Amino acid sequence: MKKSNMTDILRTENLCKSFAGFEAVIDVNISLKKGEIYGFLGPNGAGKTTTIKMLVGLLRPTGGEVKINGRRMVSEPLECKKVTGYIPDRPFLYEKLTGEEYLRFIQSLYPEAAAGRGLENADQYLTLFDLQDWRHHLIEGYSHGMRQKLIMTSILMLDQQLIVVDEPMVGLDPKSARVVKELFRQKARDGKTIFLSTHSMEIAEELCDRITIIVGGRIRATGTMKELRTMAGNDKEHLEDVFLQLTGAFELQEVIRALREPVSKVAEAED
Repeated sequence: MKKSNMTDILRTENLCKSFAGFEAVIDVNISLKKGEIYGFLGPNGAGKTTTIKMLVGLLRPTGGEVKINGRRMVSEPLECKKVTGYIPDRPFLYEKLTGEEYLRFIQSLYPEAAAGRGLENADQYLTLFDLQDWRHHLIEGYSHGMRQKLIMTSILMLDQQLIVVDEPMVGLDPKSARVVKELFRQKARDGKTIFLSTHSMEIAEELCDRITIIVGGRIRATGTMKELRTMAGNDKEHLEDVFLQLTGAFELQEVIRALREPVSKVAEAED
């Protein structure tokens, strides 16, 4: 766990978002420290993606606010976005560009990032992701996993202070997934902050210093793994079990227990 006296890089205050009367996000308060890997978990429809889009300035809140490095996203969006990288789960890429052309395009949008060394930084990531031989090929010929690795390269090369990631391992092979985890750890050691939204309990448990669980647009729990286990009332449970307990998925837990029982015991219970 990182030291508690580090400066906040990201803070939300009573963040809300509604669509035609439907409240998708309700009074979400988040605070991230520099050098922290922070997990953001929740069932489908919990408000994760809506929250993320407000964090990176793609959606305007209907209430509350987002602050990055003490600056308000609503009034100083460019200053906030300069230090924020966003890796979506379904990246949009210009397919008629080559990989290198796309990286040059992204670098042109952030001329101050990484002191203008974006493409030099990109070389190490292209090598790690086995994309060097593809950098001059059109993106339309890339697989889904290759596109995901290219978008990661385009953000990681900028060396921004805050990296917001939505489902980072989708489409990645095991080697690349391992590389991504090590890169996130390296970034955190260098003082960068990773905001990580994922459905993978294993990844969250392995990487995250703290985890927030959101349900129905409201934060249900926030804490370290030890603190979440305490909230769930069992210090021996894995994050998956803790998640099910804290999200109220009691019916599913009963189904899982039944499936783990020997067939004979299940039959006896039915009698």
